[in-house]
Amino acid sequence: METIIPIKGAVSFQLTLDPTVWIFDDRKLDLKTYFTSQKVEEDMDIKYMREVGAHWSREIMEGATFPPTLKSERKFDRKGMETGTFGIELSPFLKNAEIKPEATTIVIECEGGKECPFTIEEAHTLILQYSQDGKPLLEGGPVHVLFRDGSNVDNPIKNVLAIRAE
Repeated sequence: METIIPIKGAVSFQLTLDPTVWIFDDRKLDLKTYFTSQKVEEDMDIKYMREVGAHWSREIMEGATFPPTLKSERKFDRKGMETGTFGIELSPFLKNAEIKPEATTIVIECEGGKECPFTIEEAHTLILQYSQDGKPLLEGGPVHVLFRDGSNVDNPIKNVLAIRAE
């Protein structure tokens, strides 16, 4: 099983994704609670004001820090990382790859020649699960592709080899 997943095709920048390092990423999602918790849409202006206020208060108290380290300064939850089930949204990786304007579809390439096509909008809502109960996904891995609404949690897209824009 290859653990590197390329994003290729009609993109400005071909990326390679390494799910083994995402456990340390601040963007990771706890999938044990993600699909069961209530999603509350927050007004973007209020969120911005709260974040700017917190940053301003911190600079007054501690002085400026570059680069900002607030997210990475969280306490390390070793027990949670050893037993957790985690995923990460595909959207930021697609944005970094800069999908070309002529592309209309994102195809998830799997073993055995299986392909799962999605529109660009649908692809931005996909979640890549990379661990189950604190362990990397060795069987059917390195990632399982889940829908944001959790409708395929019991039957995810497995054995992903590549992500292709066309």
